[in-house]
Amino acid sequence: MNYLSPSILSADFSCLREQIQLIDTAGAEYVHIDVMDGAFVPSISFGMPVIQSIRCCTDKVFDVHLMVEEPIRYVKEFVDCGADLITVHAEACVHLDRTIEAIQEKGVRAAVALNPATDLGVLKYILPKLDMVLLMTVNPGFGGQKFIPYTLEKVRELKHMVDNQGLSIDIEVDGGVTLSNVKELLDAGANVIVSGSSVFRGNVSENVKNFLKLME
Repeated sequence: MNYLSPSILSADFSCLREQIQLIDTAGAEYVHIDVMDGAFVPSISFGMPVIQSIRCCTDKVFDVHLMVEEPIRYVKEFVDCGADLITVHAEACVHLDRTIEAIQEKGVRAAVALNPATDLGVLKYILPKLDMVLLMTVNPGFGGQKFIPYTLEKVRELKHMVDNQGLSIDIEVDGGVTLSNVKELLDAGANVIVSGSSVFRGNVSENVKNFLKLME
């Protein structure tokens, strides 16, 4: 099953409720929420109060991507404010296994994100515990970046790892995903598609519907 997870980092913040309702009505299954701390990545974005305030706008999956140092410190708070799925970066966790356990103990799904140049080998022992892996297809921290071509092969390699172990794990991709390259990513093995600028630039409803057509 393929899922679209529009990144609200690219939404119009002056009417965020309306923008979320547009992607919901158009058929997007997830809402991708990038949380940046200004330390693990240069930018600062949403915090818990914003997520809590928009939880009432939709019942779709809140796909919360924590680009923060030592995210285990905030797991309870993000679950309490409405996260359904929490992604942490392998590069940001001293104890990755314990962080995944802390998320799942709170009754939500857990995922690990890898930056473009991070080797898939870091997943060797943790992969069977995960609900999803997020492969960054740009370097994290800013929206609107161009897709890094070598990450396509990384998606294929991850799909091979997952299949070889007989696992049922979602593969999410995030960064520079457009209507022109989404099919390639799906064919490579991704099934959760994050897109920001290509969804929220122009006619949001039509953009979502165009993605979903290609993802059928």
